[in-house]
Amino acid sequence: MALVLHTYKGNKGANKALIAAEYAGVKIEEASDFQMGVTNKTPEFLKMNPIGKVPVLETPEGAIFESNAIARYVSRKNGENSLNGSSLIDYAHIEQWIDFASLEIDTHMLKWFAPRLGFAPFSAPAEEAAISALKRGLEALNTHLASNTYLVGHSVTLADIVTICNLNLGFATVMTKKFTSAFPHVERYFWTMVNQPNFKKVLGDAKQTEAVPPVPSKKAPQPAKPKEEPKKAAPVAEAPKPAEEEEAPKPKAKNPLDLLPPSPMVLDDWKRLYSNTKSNFREVAIKGFWDMYDPEGYSLWFCDYKYNDENMVSFVTLNKVGGFLQRMDLARKYSFGKMLICGSEGPYKVKGLWLFRGPEIPKFIMDEVYDMELYEWTKVDISDEAQKERVSQMIEDAEPFEGEALLDAKCFK
Repeated sequence: MALVLHTYKGNKGANKALIAAEYAGVKIEEASDFQMGVTNKTPEFLKMNPIGKVPVLETPEGAIFESNAIARYVSRKNGENSLNGSSLIDYAHIEQWIDFASLEIDTHMLKWFAPRLGFAPFSAPAEEAAISALKRGLEALNTHLASNTYLVGHSVTLADIVTICNLNLGFATVMTKKFTSAFPHVERYFWTMVNQPNFKKVLGDAKQTEAVPPVPSKKAPQPAKPKEEPKKAAPVAEAPKPAEEEEAPKPKAKNPLDLLPPSPMVLDDWKRLYSNTKSNFREVAIKGFWDMYDPEGYSLWFCDYKYNDENMVSFVTLNKVGGFLQRMDLARKYSFGKMLICGSEGPYKVKGLWLFRGPEIPKFIMDEVYDMELYEWTKVDISDEAQKERVSQMIEDAEPFEGEALLDAKCFK
């Protein structure tokens, strides 16, 4: 009986075994009739792997599941070879790097990748923690590769195969050039390995993603409306209903903020003043803001990110704030905001100031923008001169702000 691999095309776990087979001279047949979500739920498949995951390798001695175990089996199928090292210490180091690639690279990369593609719920703090942990793993790998062409010894081993298959998914989905450029030895290692003939035969032409996928919308997709059946001709005895009598479409419900009493503060006038003031900002724009501000029709709020201790990577922190502002787009008609990223090195502190129509933070914003719950919100008391001065400093991007340099300041208008 030949070795039969049950999996879908492009599965990174299956690729480990297929590349190992190329190096070890082992023939593997891929099940041609496999359908993910169908085949792996059949009683026959569940006898080979009771939890229905892929890949599964069917052998004359029985089935094997878990991709690293399959790759180990394939690497030894034709006897010991260079894939497993030439000594006991080589073997231990190969196992060490296989575990490392699984626990320090793959695990954290999937926590970043899966929610972005809608396979798991998205949480900004969880993503930040995953990226930070992945960065730590890549830094360790980068240090090792600074003086080593391969992970163990002087030729390809199973450790390289497992690590590259894991990295390949990251390069293809979330690890942009901007991200990986911090790890030049990992980059050199990756591109060298994926262009080896045995790797390329299985992986094809590896490519690096140009952008991290956006966070999926919280709103569930609306089901398509079923097509209306053509109306039957009315009975002769009944006169057809005149077009004028057809029910008119219901008007779109107004935003509650549009029903508030008129305010003397015109938000667009303030935004225009902010954008057009190029000099004497404190005397022109800041004074103009306080002259316009209507505490009856608007409210001011400070916000502070709850998880600043995780903001260790500058570009990740900036992207996080940028994503928040992007998701606030639905509130543009009713708000103005400033977001300051403070600090010359991590952990960076994220602080914000927001002007909202109405006396409270609008409910539709709290409901629709998940980032809101990642911040502590404090209503500004403009009778307190210290708080009022803090508002002025945040609007004008005063630096240093509260004793710290500004990494960046972003405006929402």
